[in-house]
Amino acid sequence: MSLAIPSDDEKDDLLLACRYGDLEDIEQFVNKFGPDAINDIRDHSGNTVLHMVCANGHAVSSSLLSVQNEAKSSPLHWAAMNSHLSVCQKLVQHPKGPGIDLIDIKNAAGRSPLGEAENVGWEEGAKWFVEVMNLDEGAKGEEELRPADDVQNIEVEIQDAEGQVAKMKIGPSGPTVNPLANSLRNCKSSTRKV
Repeated sequence: MSLAIPSDDEKDDLLLACRYGDLEDIEQFVNKFGPDAINDIRDHSGNTVLHMVCANGHAVSSSLLSVQNEAKSSPLHWAAMNSHLSVCQKLVQHPKGPGIDLIDIKNAAGRSPLGEAENVGWEEGAKWFVEVMNLDEGAKGEEELRPADDVQNIEVEIQDAEGQVAKMKIGPSGPTVNPLANSLRNCKSSTRKV
């Protein structure tokens, strides 16, 4: 028996059912089109059914799939942006999923799910992410840090509240203070009025 192919309207209906947590409609879709039909369904922004489920706090169907949308946000990003701790926990703790590695995925804005939680001021979620994430030095996949081959000096200028400027160069041999800036600072401090 060959399963039918869902129309665009039926795909949109499924996304809405996932958004609103309508399990009956989700089950009807799966019964009619099969579970594999869900995998490729996306909205105009590339969001999947799992994005919809997680963004709206519906933990029941969170194990459907795990992919990034066009903004490179994963469903865990969306759950974090919308402060859904139970959904975040289920995604990270899913037995067949990538686990805590999900926390390290960065979206196009350069933020991880932890970063998104911090960005929206969700302290409870940020605290949970930090508690479960892998903070070991030399965690798997991390490369040993070594100096770059083409190290260059960087010149830094710092101005204090009184308008004094200190210049410094930072490079492979360490920081060096501009002697002219030092002598000007000493000269200025020695000419104070009493």
